[in-house]
Amino acid sequence: MRIEFDEPKCVAAGQCVMAAPDVFDQREDDGVAIVLDHNPGPEHHDEVRDAAAICPAAAIHLVGQ
Repeated sequence: MRIEFDEPKCVAAGQCVMAAPDVFDQREDDGVAIVLDHNPGPEHHDEVRDAAAICPAAAIHLVGQ
């Protein structure tokens, strides 16, 4: 699985960070999400799928899931 993140679409809701804190974080200055691991291990796949599903801006895209 590879994560593609459309940063300009991010609305800084933080849902991805709540769903997958080992894979996503937020910038302190504006709250926009950042991807800590674009190729997370299988132990994080369920969390990452959840994060993509609940992202209010649909800014997280998964490739090869």
